[in-house]
Amino acid sequence: MKFLVTKDLAHSRLLAYLMGTVMFTIMIYLVMDMVLHSYVIGLNIPTIHNTLLGNVETFEEPILIDSLLLQVHIDLFMTLFALLILSAIYIRLYEKTFVMKMVLHALFLLGLLTPLFLLIAYLWVPLFSYGWLASFILWHGMAIGLGLMIFKRLNFK
Repeated sequence: MKFLVTKDLAHSRLLAYLMGTVMFTIMIYLVMDMVLHSYVIGLNIPTIHNTLLGNVETFEEPILIDSLLLQVHIDLFMTLFALLILSAIYIRLYEKTFVMKMVLHALFLLGLLTPLFLLIAYLWVPLFSYGWLASFILWHGMAIGLGLMIFKRLNFK
């Protein structure tokens, strides 16, 4: 079990391959999550507003609250799951620096606030849809960047 304690992956190539496979599936999840949200909610402000609030001119109904709550519930769970795995592997492979801590804090805050921004935009202030869109794209971009950094550090041979 020494390979779980040390950061040296040279002794256990299998562990490096396992972490690489997990990272690959998380990257696929992140891309597919963006595709799903693009289809369900939209990734531009007019589409988001039409989805959340409806549109009288085009006879679009707003999203039902139970559908939105289900989406927020799933987003919170899956985001937390992906962030925990990403951060655990990242912390294992990199030295603890101030920048690393700030990146992880920002990633967690963005990831967990994103579904809440969507809920607030629906229930109270439609202006929060701008915050949802920005935080959604930022946390996915940061998570994909973190995944690419992890792939670089795994150093497959």
